[in-house]
Amino acid sequence: MIKKYTCQNGVRIVLEEIPTVRSVALGVWIGTGSRDETPVNNGISHFLEHMFFKGTENRGAREIAEAFDSIGGQVNAFTSKEYTCYYAKVLDTHSEMALDILADMFFNSTFDEEELKKEKNVVYEEIKMYEDTPDDIVHDLLSKAAYETHSLGYPILGTEETLSTFNQNTLKEYMHNMYTPDKVVISIAGNIKESFIKKIEERFGTYEGGKRSNEETKPSFHTNRLTRKKDTEQAHLCLGYEGLPIGHEDVYSLITLNNILGGSMSSRLFQEVREQRGLAYSVFSYHTSYKDSGMVTVYGGTGSKQMNQLFETIQETLAALKKTGITEKELNNSKEQLKGNLMLSLESTNSRMSRNGKNELLLGRHRTLDEIVDEVDSVTISGVNELANKIFKDEYSVALIGPNDDLPSQ
Repeated sequence: MIKKYTCQNGVRIVLEEIPTVRSVALGVWIGTGSRDETPVNNGISHFLEHMFFKGTENRGAREIAEAFDSIGGQVNAFTSKEYTCYYAKVLDTHSEMALDILADMFFNSTFDEEELKKEKNVVYEEIKMYEDTPDDIVHDLLSKAAYETHSLGYPILGTEETLSTFNQNTLKEYMHNMYTPDKVVISIAGNIKESFIKKIEERFGTYEGGKRSNEETKPSFHTNRLTRKKDTEQAHLCLGYEGLPIGHEDVYSLITLNNILGGSMSSRLFQEVREQRGLAYSVFSYHTSYKDSGMVTVYGGTGSKQMNQLFETIQETLAALKKTGITEKELNNSKEQLKGNLMLSLESTNSRMSRNGKNELLLGRHRTLDEIVDEVDSVTISGVNELANKIFKDEYSVALIGPNDDLPSQ
């Protein structure tokens, strides 16, 4: 049972009590990510996330790390295009201590200039490490191709140029204006009582934020072809098709479709590209949903001499999917796999905390497990086939990184 409470300042708290476990997962979710940035401050959401661990008015960076190590807990954070999350997982006996430290990081981080310099270098190295993984950065290149100058096309890490401009004042100003109470959700799951909500409210329920503009521009989906020449053993190809926003009525049909296309080892792309033709070690598809947009991505990596063949095989697989549709067996297998993945994921308090936090932040509602299973079961062959023809049109974007920057023949 998920309990929801809204503080007087607008901060939302969602709590799921699971008395059969001995752990508690706590997450502070903020509706701010790289989408909320500009070309000048791109990367600031991610850098701010890093700086939360570099010391507060009450604890140094080492003390924060040691505090969680001393209780056998875990603490971490991540940034996406539309939200940022700071979270901890601890034994239920240490839940209040974890809350105290997360609140201290949220409200009392100093953003010390010396720590800023050191952490900038850390992120510079993170950017370089990312550049050394072309199978990762090709997805960023695809976002740039599909969304062009819209902020959804920005890299989450930012660039070395933008990172160099950040200082204590820019971080505090960004946090004041973007970490407003109405954009904050505290999610807790585990062996915890409802009375814990009051402890959260005491720490997060009265602060005020700055004036944040709620205006967001809906992105247009573009059909661009972007390439980068890089000295790699493999060429890395991404195709992007316009998908569905989060909460769309057909989203479970799309999840089912994606699973059949390239979401598992029995998927059509895996079987055709890897098992039948041996063209790639890694080939898959996935769907990303944003508040007002979405993208279905198909990825494959292969030797540059085989790139045309890989591209043609992907196109043939998509064409066959649209022409003949999916089978009853594929539909049933996909549904059972989706339900199985859902059930297994909910065995973790971290997964439940994440699910509840994202649902509250992005949708403002929570479906029960039975409701989700009903949604999956209601997916039909005709619905999936209709969606396949609607999504996999000739209008798509392409990104390629490899030793040759020649795009596959269209």
